[in-house]
Amino acid sequence: MAFWNRKQPIVEAKSTDLTQPDDWLKEAFGISISGNGISDADALTVPAVSSAIRLISEAAASLKIEIVATDDKGMEAVDKTHPLNQLLSGSANDWTDSFSFIRDLISQALQNDAGGLAWVNRVDGKPAEIIHYTSGNITCEYATSGTREPSYKLANRAVPARDIIHLKSPFSRSPLSLAKDAIATAKLMEKHATGLFKNGARPSGVIQSVGNLGETAFKAMKAAWRAAHEGPDNAGKTAFLWNGAVFQPLTMNSTDAQFIENQKFQIIQIARAFRVPPAMLYELDRATWSNSEQQGREFLVYTLEPWLRALEGALSRALFTEDERKSWSIRFERDDLTRADLGSRATAYSSLIASRVLNPNEARQWEGLPAYAEGNAFVNPNIDTNKPEPSDGTE
Repeated sequence: MAFWNRKQPIVEAKSTDLTQPDDWLKEAFGISISGNGISDADALTVPAVSSAIRLISEAAASLKIEIVATDDKGMEAVDKTHPLNQLLSGSANDWTDSFSFIRDLISQALQNDAGGLAWVNRVDGKPAEIIHYTSGNITCEYATSGTREPSYKLANRAVPARDIIHLKSPFSRSPLSLAKDAIATAKLMEKHATGLFKNGARPSGVIQSVGNLGETAFKAMKAAWRAAHEGPDNAGKTAFLWNGAVFQPLTMNSTDAQFIENQKFQIIQIARAFRVPPAMLYELDRATWSNSEQQGREFLVYTLEPWLRALEGALSRALFTEDERKSWSIRFERDDLTRADLGSRATAYSSLIASRVLNPNEARQWEGLPAYAEGNAFVNPNIDTNKPEPSDGTE
């Protein structure tokens, strides 16, 4: 089957209707398409947004990717010799390692309504490299018949759907796009805080005069007030005013008093949009030792797991043929995220081995340790009085 070599020159079709650019072109130039006046580039400058995107994409990219083979009896085993291991666990192409590829693909899906898109270059019908283009280079259109069958173009040149890895968000909208109103509010609050401290904090009060002091009297009152009351050495001194002048202290209004609370609420709103526990965005007001652990589990189950399942399906569809998918699948190894501390693991292994659920070699395999000769026996070391013979024949 023929393939399209990326080294061949690509003839790009020029758009003739620049008065109504597509959404991907607007996004490429940082133009908001939601009507709320904030672009994707500005949205990423909100710390809670960039933190949520990094949290999801980097957590997924940190997991080990395995090629799992299934035999005729339905038994599964990791296939470490499959050629795709190099693309998914080594380098996706000559300039992109697999970690960066997975991270950037998920990050793109979290930001863009079109989703995360990458092209699979095939040589002799086999995947040779995976190229993740910047947003807008790969476009997707759906059939209007209601089937939602996609068709893809790379630089305005049609490419088969089987050569595209497409990671989509629910509702055909990215979390960043759906939360732009909340993100815009958070951005405005940051600008307000920046302007407040840049232009000087609110004064503690004002001196009001019922009559016209005149320039000379005003300067004299100003100089006398500053000399008597400004600076740490003059704090608490009695104020003297003349000509009916009154000192009026300024108090913060309700909106200013709740500024910090409003900022925290916007962080929670952004956390809701990305389905990330607020404590993982460092909003720690309600975080405790017990609920932080529970929030970590919720992140794995409700936030990360749906993205991993969707990515496993997208990778398998594009990298395997229909016949190959009957025998192989792509899996992310979740154990690294659910791994307990050493003491907890040792207690669990001891209990599982004593109850003969695991043998010692199976427990050692989970820890990445080599097997030993007597380790395949299912025995309870706490009650078994028969000491196994050493493997080297010595006493």
